[in-house]
Amino acid sequence: MKSLLSLVILSLLAATAFADIQDPPINDQGPTRKLSRGLANILFGSTELLQQPTLMNEREGNAAAFSYGIVKGVGRFVARIGYGVWDVASFPFPTNRGSYKQPYKSYIPWIHGGMEEFPPELGWETRYHYVRSVYAYP
Repeated sequence: MKSLLSLVILSLLAATAFADIQDPPINDQGPTRKLSRGLANILFGSTELLQQPTLMNEREGNAAAFSYGIVKGVGRFVARIGYGVWDVASFPFPTNRGSYKQPYKSYIPWIHGGMEEFPPELGWETRYHYVRSVYAYP
């Protein structure tokens, strides 16, 4: 009887150990997020036209900003529009390897390729590091 009771208690403890697998991290990526990502890329993809020359100006100077920055901004703007239309048209279906994740390469901060999931935010308050920090000198 004791062994049966300990077996029941052990099986109940083992059952709770697999509770985390019921809500995997991929569950955050669903059809509603894919639809909102597509709408954001269509509506706010034009922010790339301002963001890329600004980044090139900080990294490589004025000449790069007004040549490569503008070309890169236009290219990313067109890509965001295309990805946005694709996401809106196919939002009910898991099209990227059986998931709803974005079809483009994710942005890695130390490599200059890839894009964030949503378009860049312009302005002063942001959770991304897009705006320059201003230091007050004493």
